[in-house]
Amino acid sequence: MPVYDRFAAVRCAHTWAYARDPRYYDFSRLGGDCTNFASQCLFAGARVMDFTPTFGWYYRSLGDRAPAWTGVQYLYNYLTRSRVSPGPTAREAAIGEMEPGDLVQLSFDGVRFTHCPVAVSVGAHTPETILLAAHSEDCDDRPLASYDFRAVRFLHITGVIGA
Repeated sequence: MPVYDRFAAVRCAHTWAYARDPRYYDFSRLGGDCTNFASQCLFAGARVMDFTPTFGWYYRSLGDRAPAWTGVQYLYNYLTRSRVSPGPTAREAAIGEMEPGDLVQLSFDGVRFTHCPVAVSVGAHTPETILLAAHSEDCDDRPLASYDFRAVRFLHITGVIGA
C-alpha cells in the first residue's frame, strides 16, 4: 500500500504557492484555484489517482477531471468516502491531530465550505501556529488565524490506497 509522503505534499505547496504548475489548468477565472492546488499537493504526496468516472479523483485536462479535483465539497466527500478505491483517504480531525500535508477547509458564511488550503506547518496546533499555503488568494506560511472564517474543518490524511 502506498504511503502518503507529507514532505512531498508540503514541498509542492511551497513550490507552487505563488506560481502555477504548467501541468494543470489555472482555475482562478473559473471560481477559484484553491482545491485544484490542494489536489496537486495531495497528488504529490499520494502519487495515485482514482479514475472512477464522476466519483473519483483525477486530473487529465481542463475537460477531463473529476469534480473532486476542483470542488471543495466534492474533495471532502471523496477523501472521507466509505467505498474502497485508489487514492488518498482522510477523516475529519481535531486541530491537535493536524500534520503538515493535511487540509483545512473554511466556510466564510458558516453554511458552505468554499476554501481549501494545505497545512505546511502545524507548530503548537493553534490557529496562530498552523501555517497554510493556498491559491485563489495566493499565500504560503499564512496563519490559519489570519482568515476571517465562520467554520473550519480539518482533514487529516490517513493513507493512500494503491491502484
